[in-house]
Amino acid sequence: METFKDIAGNKLCCAICLDLLEDPVTIPCGHNYCRDCIKIHWDGQDQKHIHSCPQCRQTFIPRPALVKNTMLAELVEEVKQTGLYAAPADYCYAGPEDVACDVCSGRKLKAFKSCLHCVVSYCERHLQPHHKVDGLKKHKLVNPFKNLQENICPHHNEVMKIFCRTDQQCICYLCSMDEHKGHDTVPASVERTEKQKELKPCLEKFQLRIQDREEHVKVFLQEMEAINQSADKAVRDTENTLQQLFLLIKKNISDIQQQIRSQQKTEVKRAKQVVEKLQEELSELKRKYAELEQLSHTEDHTQFLHMFPLFSNLTESTEVPFTKRHPLLYFDDVPPAVLEVKNKLQDDLQEGWQKVSRTVTDVDVLLPQPEPTTRAEFLKFSTQLTLDPDTVNMRLLLSEENRRVTFVSKKQAYPGHPERFMNRSQVLSRESLTGRHYWEIEWSGFGIYIAVAYKSISRTGDQSEFGNNSESWALECYSGNYSLSHDKNCYRFTGPESSQIGVYLDHRAGILSFYNVYSVFDTMTLLHRVQTAFTQPGHGENTFACINKCNKIILKNVML
Repeated sequence: METFKDIAGNKLCCAICLDLLEDPVTIPCGHNYCRDCIKIHWDGQDQKHIHSCPQCRQTFIPRPALVKNTMLAELVEEVKQTGLYAAPADYCYAGPEDVACDVCSGRKLKAFKSCLHCVVSYCERHLQPHHKVDGLKKHKLVNPFKNLQENICPHHNEVMKIFCRTDQQCICYLCSMDEHKGHDTVPASVERTEKQKELKPCLEKFQLRIQDREEHVKVFLQEMEAINQSADKAVRDTENTLQQLFLLIKKNISDIQQQIRSQQKTEVKRAKQVVEKLQEELSELKRKYAELEQLSHTEDHTQFLHMFPLFSNLTESTEVPFTKRHPLLYFDDVPPAVLEVKNKLQDDLQEGWQKVSRTVTDVDVLLPQPEPTTRAEFLKFSTQLTLDPDTVNMRLLLSEENRRVTFVSKKQAYPGHPERFMNRSQVLSRESLTGRHYWEIEWSGFGIYIAVAYKSISRTGDQSEFGNNSESWALECYSGNYSLSHDKNCYRFTGPESSQIGVYLDHRAGILSFYNVYSVFDTMTLLHRVQTAFTQPGHGENTFACINKCNKIILKNVML
């Protein structure tokens, strides 16, 4: 059975504002509303000349007169005086994280809009004058946001609609005639437009950083899987070998397995810590990206300019912690070491077990070594490449012992070969690249592609084009414009122009970097860096646009 309090909470509320009825009126269908609420509702239906009940949807023609419900009015007043009514929690009321209506008395409703002219936030009900009064209709309404008072000049109590470029701050019109007189000032909306242009590349930087960190996470997860698989295989092989000498070495089986598992746990834990750190950074990058994205859609120029400097600067990234200085090792060397112990167990048992122990401890999965930072360091990995005549397209002419290639209009009479590129002016290197390599390319003409690809890349059709498949990574260079293509995805960017390009490949670490090289000054500038997981040996490759017949490319000899 409902109590009087239940009736007050459920029966005496207006279905429109969800609060206690204020000056209750009854419409022809029998439902009751606040006089102002139903009036505003019907005002919005005047143009249709049909007015309806918000609850039962019954329509009325013409618009009915509003009749006060005296009994309800008295009952509501009694409820207010007895204090039995408590406003129900509802999504219409402002919570701690919401912007509240500045006009509402008592419990405040959520703000529907903020007025930049009035510097006030309004709920939908109190906003109505801005839709009806001619003078208020000209005010700028935006989505509600907190700290609206930040738009008011603290010195003159005026709305700040001007941006001072000299002092890089928002000011009011009085400030522009006072302490900012003679400064370079523009309307805030104009400055917002200019800053908006800077926001897009900033968002792109965050997106690239996110993608880079996602690739790092992917690589380390693969490493963790490889650790587990290698450790499991090492345990199985070790046990199979040692079973042959079970009577002699039974007590050592448990020791070696425990040591492998312990080292496995240590290495997985180290890799997991790196992954967790990367995921934390990734989450922070995505959060900042979301904040920037939200900021890009705000309609308040002043608020945008207040917040933009706080978010626009992308702090330098902490490099992924690569601390190792020796080749990548799993547990693959453990079983051979055990087998060696078996063959000379009688005389070398103690020495052999010590070697097994050292082999397990040497497992290291967090290679790759740090990427070189100076040209001198890159040249330590310099590799002399030659171009493969069996792969060269007939529009390309090889010379200088297959280290120079030039685009020509006349097809060359190369013999038929299944490895030859048929539809694209491309050529592969002879060398198969694993480990760490660096080479430089000097080019001239309209533009070129410099690529690294697997030898299994198709030789015919569109899928044979560098960057147009999952088997190649291609950098296109033309007049200071660049694009990096892979698997039909293309990222375009600009950079300093140079006729000499350096390519660094760390196959095991999954790093491929392209640099502009200025050999006169012995300096280089990073153009783009790819982080991936290479599954096959790479081949240095080069191709160029078929527009300019003067295109040529030289593989520079940069050996130390």
